[in-house]
Amino acid sequence: MRTAGQILASLEFAGCDSRSLPDHLCHQCMEALPVNGVGLALMNDAGHQGVIAATDGPARLMEELQFTLGEGPCLDASRSRRPIMEPDLAGTARTRWPGFGPAVLEAGIAAIFAFPLQIGAIRLGILDLYRATPGALDDEQLGDALAYGDAAAVVLLRMQSKVPPGGGLHPLLGASVQSHAEVHQATGAVAVQAGVSLSEALLLLQAHAYAADRSLRAVARDVLEGALRFQLSAEDHE
Repeated sequence: MRTAGQILASLEFAGCDSRSLPDHLCHQCMEALPVNGVGLALMNDAGHQGVIAATDGPARLMEELQFTLGEGPCLDASRSRRPIMEPDLAGTARTRWPGFGPAVLEAGIAAIFAFPLQIGAIRLGILDLYRATPGALDDEQLGDALAYGDAAAVVLLRMQSKVPPGGGLHPLLGASVQSHAEVHQATGAVAVQAGVSLSEALLLLQAHAYAADRSLRAVARDVLEGALRFQLSAEDHE
């Protein structure tokens, strides 16, 4: 069973700097545990503040979707200050999260494990683990997941310690908050323009960004500035 110290030492041995630590931690966690994706989000008492890092594929989409919809296991874990373990989403997701549930099942995710990152009473973030097949984590795997959560909390604290007192958020954390606020606003605008749900609107934004080989934030800015609109035909709605 791993410890947070061992995980942090392995990241330092790999030569990760403070800006790349969150990404490397997520990828290392995915390789160490029987999961298909990992995401790290910033949280505070006001709720979801933005996605810091995520492995590619459904994990990144699900992290973005929880931020956009304001519901999902990461928010429940942060509010309750305890892990949320959902080893079989097929039987619980739709009723527990009316907006997020159908989207997570459609993305092919069958299990989610969300671990709150906190120091005392201070909320720092959430580490989310995603599986494509149902099934619980065994005791050793759960221990490793908790260790990665502890290591993720240390990573966030180390990043913020680089900023002088009163200097605001670390640049990477601040950029994430700003970026996801813009995506959140653009998703709402696209939902109104195209007459679709928020989850479908986010997928439209991501599909356009992929097709145009642009960042999601750049596409979101175009929507907010009125340079890009999404309007579906009647056939598209059928």
